[in-house]
Amino acid sequence: MTPSMRDWIGNWQPGREEVADRVDPARLHALAATLDLAETPVDTVPPLWHWLYCQSPWPLTKDLGDDGHPADGPFLPPIPHRRRMFAGGRLGITAPLTVGEPVHRQAEVVDASVKNGRSGEMLFVTVRHEYRQRGVVRISEEQDLVYRSAAGSAPTPGVSRNPLGELMTPWASIPRFSPPLLFRFSALTANAHRIHYDADYATAVEGFPALVVHGPLLAVHMAELVRAQAADRAVAAFTFRLQRPVFLGDVVRVEGIPVADGAELAVVSGSGVTHASATATFVP
Repeated sequence: MTPSMRDWIGNWQPGREEVADRVDPARLHALAATLDLAETPVDTVPPLWHWLYCQSPWPLTKDLGDDGHPADGPFLPPIPHRRRMFAGGRLGITAPLTVGEPVHRQAEVVDASVKNGRSGEMLFVTVRHEYRQRGVVRISEEQDLVYRSAAGSAPTPGVSRNPLGELMTPWASIPRFSPPLLFRFSALTANAHRIHYDADYATAVEGFPALVVHGPLLAVHMAELVRAQAADRAVAAFTFRLQRPVFLGDVVRVEGIPVADGAELAVVSGSGVTHASATATFVP
């Protein structure tokens, strides 16, 4: 473990980040347009669309690191040549956010640990978020983030253009990713990580074969499959895991299987790889 990792885990006290916002319907329309949806949610915010609101304050451009993320911040460990990955998350929805009303988010680090992987030492950080309206917690979410130093990197697979296999699930959709879509999603979620819109940086610096599709965008597509196929059911919980990056040019499909109390979901490629998986649990 590098001294900076050890100091960050052992001594750093991040406190809390608190952000106030308003559930502006224009942002819902913008995401719906980005996803090529025919209709915009009107009254309540669909699962995972809460990421449009209560974003961390934007830093000055000069205060961004080489990767596009803020060089410093309340949840950013001081790892040299830091590489950041979104590993997954869990959220419980007591009630969806109401459109047009104020909303408040409180966030804090609740866990940090170092593990060894193929790319060497990795720092796992879990950040808990609570979204409130009218003083009541509507959404509780934990995000798992992974940081590593550029000194250790695992081999990166190439773009998979293999045709998709036979559909074996009752629910499915095929997302179409493009540079404009990735750029728009980055803007809507205040994600300046260059791997999503700067092809030269993604390939030459971070060693990917192409632009990287946002992990949260894969999660949104899985949640949207549930919303499209079970429109009459409210989601009480959603858990997702990001297992392998999807690159621009990969041929992938979102698949879903309804179960007794919800649905099991996955993003798969023609090469038989599962890139992401999720479980949705319905309100009884």
